[in-house]
Amino acid sequence: MNENSDLLGNTNIRKLLIKLSIPAIVGMGVNALYNLVDTIFVAQGAGEIAIGALAYAFPVQMILYAVGLMIGIGGASVFSRAYGRGDTETMKHTINTSLRVGIVLALLVSLFGYLFLDEMLVFFRASDSNIGFAKDYLSVILIGLVPLTLSMVLNNFARAEGRANLAMFGFIMGAGLNIILDPIFIYDWGLGLGVKGAAIATVISQFSSFTFLFFNSLSKKSILEINLINPFLINLKVLKDVVVIGLPTFVRNSLGSILSIIIFILIDESVSGDPAIYISIYGVMNRLINFLFLPSFGVVQGLAPIVGFNYGAKKFKRIRETINDATLFVFVYFTIALILIQVFAPQMFMIFSKDHSEFFISTGARGFRILSLGFMFVSFQVVMGSVYQAMGYPIKALLVSLSRQFLFFLPLVFIFTNLYGLDGLWITFAVADVLAGILSIILFVSNQRYLNRMIEPELLTT
Repeated sequence: MNENSDLLGNTNIRKLLIKLSIPAIVGMGVNALYNLVDTIFVAQGAGEIAIGALAYAFPVQMILYAVGLMIGIGGASVFSRAYGRGDTETMKHTINTSLRVGIVLALLVSLFGYLFLDEMLVFFRASDSNIGFAKDYLSVILIGLVPLTLSMVLNNFARAEGRANLAMFGFIMGAGLNIILDPIFIYDWGLGLGVKGAAIATVISQFSSFTFLFFNSLSKKSILEINLINPFLINLKVLKDVVVIGLPTFVRNSLGSILSIIIFILIDESVSGDPAIYISIYGVMNRLINFLFLPSFGVVQGLAPIVGFNYGAKKFKRIRETINDATLFVFVYFTIALILIQVFAPQMFMIFSKDHSEFFISTGARGFRILSLGFMFVSFQVVMGSVYQAMGYPIKALLVSLSRQFLFFLPLVFIFTNLYGLDGLWITFAVADVLAGILSIILFVSNQRYLNRMIEPELLTT
């Protein structure tokens, strides 16, 4: 415990941020790569229309991600601050409460999905050409929701205790295994299961990742005191703190799920004929965005335990340095991502086209270029949302989380699609990113001023 607390509380900030962020960036980057490769295998094995199956699965998976991240990030924030002040009792209750609640919520989402699968896909506007693919994929994916949720929880707690490499290897193991299994389960030269094979490979990989993280969390190297004896060990006070802190993440990702459903409906209403190919185009954009965004989330996941620990330890100067460095890293990253999309968008879509369809490639590339124009502004929103959660300010974190999707995207998307048709959808993404970024910049400046005021008495005592 002393070694990790010294790491979080005394190591040079830039070195520490890099040390904790790189494993998260690598782990999440590999995980994002697996999602990308998964989509490529499905496209090459079953055609562009089959990508719609993964697109329709996205809202369901996002709800589960929202649950897992709410518990994982909220629990890690409570744990980190308790760690910083040496409160071992709260640390113990936090990990055990988080795991048990994660199991219950994942089971509920899975059960709901099975009971209403057909109705759900009809509501998503799935068409005759892609609803079969979607049912094959989702009926299997729902089986793996429990290990997926618990992996996300354990991953965040591994970073909170300073074991960033463990979190990275957990991601890499699951993603690497999935990439190996995908072609074996999908293609005719293997088991020839098509879209269903992709889902089976995903579930096996998620269970493997959870098993790896769980047994390492039980080892002597871990400070996580997981209780396997009492299955009902839930501390309601800790649960309240975890949910309150994690709620902004839940809301953000849940809104992502809701917005995806709205987008399905708007695509259906904005195009003539079968919307299946446009759903697949949106599905590819979703996968590419996740691939480009997740490494930036790796930086803020490296930031979170540093900010949480030092806020608990009242080392405000270290918090300010962490925020400044993280913001710079993420801003530079999104600038590079924007340039790459503007230059290589057609090549990106070509990878997902089995027959190199000119319509699929050109339509997708044009939309993706428009959508990405606000990327640089996303950096401030990503950093500030994580900072407020780590410091235990759920209302401010919620404001940042809601700004892009709820305050700006939701009202604007109906206006722009009414004016510009399908192009209006891509324009809305860019405008919402810019507006949410401006709001986050204002909060960034306000937060830095607050830290400057707190640093003055800190300097007088050192």
